[in-house]
Amino acid sequence: MTHASIFLMAPREGGNATFVFLIQMAAIFAIFYFILIRPQRREAAKHQAMVEALKKGDEVVTGGGIIGTVVHAESDRVTIKTAENTRLVVEKGRIAKVVSAKAELT
Repeated sequence: MTHASIFLMAPREGGNATFVFLIQMAAIFAIFYFILIRPQRREAAKHQAMVEALKKGDEVVTGGGIIGTVVHAESDRVTIKTAENTRLVVEKGRIAKVVSAKAELT
């Protein structure tokens, strides 16, 4: 055996590099999931529930900052009263938050 053939037959160090890489990628994905994806899904679910619960008399703020009171709610849009004679039709998804929920007056 020559000196060069000994190096060819020696076991390679770091043979588990692929396994370590896969563990690192899984850890990075888990971190992204718990820090970014999961909270966004929770927030989206809370927003969806809030939008579905809109009813006549709720005071709302739109994504553009317009404050108004819900006059009429449909499946995909709401009509809000912003002043005495001003009414706007807004897509339900654009309602940012409900400021106060008042009981419906009949």
